Formats: sequence, structure tokens, C-alpha cells
Amino acid sequence: MKLLVKRASKALAVASLCAAFALTAQPFVLSVNAAGSAVESASLVGKKAPDFSITDTNGKVRKLGDFKGKYVVLEWFNFECPFVKKHYDSNNMQKLQKEYTAKGVVWLSICSSAKGKPGNGTAEEQNAAFKQKGGAPTAILLDEDGTIGKAYGAKTTPDMYIIDKKGDLIYAGAIDSKATADAGDIPSSTNYVKQALDEALSSKPVATASTKSYGCSVKYGS
Repeated sequence: MKLLVKRASKALAVASLCAAFALTAQPFVLSVNAAGSAVESASLVGKKAPDFSITDTNGKVRKLGDFKGKYVVLEWFNFECPFVKKHYDSNNMQKLQKEYTAKGVVWLSICSSAKGKPGNGTAEEQNAAFKQKGGAPTAILLDEDGTIGKAYGAKTTPDMYIIDKKGDLIYAGAIDSKATADAGDIPSSTNYVKQALDEALSSKPVATASTKSYGCSVKYGS
């Protein structure tokens, strides 16, 4: 009897250890709260989009104010995130980038992962990754200190924003309506970004101006 109790206790201890590891071993979390976010993105919709000035991965200074008169998409990415992989491995994100930059929309892909955090990389590494994936943003911005991300309240990767020609934020939230990492869900989902851009480009009001973003939490520094 003592031997059985001892074995049972040992098994319980091993199971507990495995459960603890399973919880801590997952580097990504489906989250709508990013540590350090200064604002709630939905609260910015209808207001002037926070301005910024940052050097892109090709050494060119990009100022939001320079794009006045054009629609601008801000896309938060982290290529180590399965939710981002969903939209890049399926070519869904690249199709959007190519379709709308061809229509004059400025597309800025932003990484707010701090140094040492998942998704962080040098300008050369990020350029190579986009080239390998066939990405076609107007520019890639590395926001290592999280200044831009926190100004917009970016919480997840992906997290999507659309700014109109006057510089006002007209959409903030998820890329689409199915909060999964399964690319098979893309065809049957509502693509909120595409819907909002089509409405804006047709001079119509954006019907769905804010949604709850989904994905991996933005890896801000501590």
C-alpha cells in the first residue's frame, strides 16, 4: 500500500510539472491586452491619428504627416506569431498589400517587438523575410521602443488601422472576423480591412469602424 501511495504521489508530481511547463512553454497568447499600451485603440477612431516619424528598414524617414491626402494602413506584424503566419503563409496579407498599394494606399508594416523579444530583427533580417514571403508594403518600420505601438494602443499581431486622407483614424481592430490561427477560416471570414478600404475608396462611411483585434500579444519591452 505504501508503495502504491508513493508511486501515485510521484505520478501526480510529474503531471503537475508537465502542466506547469505547458503553461509557461507557450511564447504566444491570444490576447487583447498589451502591457504598456497607453490608449485603447477604439477610442482613437474618428480622431486625428497619432503622428510619428521613424526611419524605415531602407534608411528612409517616414512621417505620417507626409502621407496626408492618401489612405494609410498600419499593420502590426511578428513573423514568429502563428496568427501572423496564418495570413502570410496563405498569401492573404500580401494580396491585400498589393491590391491596395496599387490603388494608391500607403501600407506601413510595423514591428513593435523589443530587442530580445519574439519577432524582433534587424532591418536586413526583416527585409529578407518580407522578400522571401513576397510581401509588398510601402515600408517596414521597426518600433523597438514601442513608441508607435503604444500611441495607437496596438495589442496584437496582427493589429490593423486605417487612416483617411485627412489624417483621421477610420478603422482599428482585427484583420477579419474569425479569431483563429487556421488559414482555412480565411475564405469564410469577413475581411474588415478590405471592407473598410473599399468603402473609404468609394467615398462611403466605414460601416464597421472598430473591432476586437486578435492574435499574439505585442512583445513590448518591460
